[in-house]
Amino acid sequence: METRKQLTVLFLLLSLILALLPLTANRSFKGRPAALLEGVLQSETSFSADQVAGFIVNEAGDVQLFDLRPSVEYGQAFIPGAVSVPSSGFIRTDPDTWLRDRNKKMILYSSDDTEAAAAMTYARGLGYDNTFFLRGGMEEWIKTVSSTEFTGERLTARENALLETRRKAAGMYNELRSLPDSLKAKYLESKKFSARKLDGGCQ
Repeated sequence: METRKQLTVLFLLLSLILALLPLTANRSFKGRPAALLEGVLQSETSFSADQVAGFIVNEAGDVQLFDLRPSVEYGQAFIPGAVSVPSSGFIRTDPDTWLRDRNKKMILYSSDDTEAAAAMTYARGLGYDNTFFLRGGMEEWIKTVSSTEFTGERLTARENALLETRRKAAGMYNELRSLPDSLKAKYLESKKFSARKLDGGCQ
């Protein structure tokens, strides 16, 4: 993450902590905000768009995606399998409601990675170490899965597999976007946040 984004994440993180103190009065943070922010900069707390594409294509059962953007934006475009949990609701909900399954990787994303990184840091501060964020957010996802053409001189087996995963992920993404309005409305309704719906992973 760029320095400017790091500072933005820190600001959002501190704002979240201050705003949520009344809601977490009976819980304590594991570490100081500065130490928690440092964790955001480590690659093990996030996944790339290609990694997320792989989870989706392989129908990983141990992964759940959460879209923190406003519902309107989610309705326009979203990553397949993601559950809509707008950040305004995210910060007012007991994290245990949706992060209770410690055997799953809970991946948060927003338009870019700033908001999701701050939300993840907050959740990890409360002990939910199974929480991660998507680097680059929705913007990076769209850019990545749209890049399915090889431009080099020699295509390696690894590059071929990567491009094939992107093509499949892009196909799933575009298929959802092209659904008739009536079917899309039903799909979106089924993907609104509900604790009882978090048992199936990325589907």
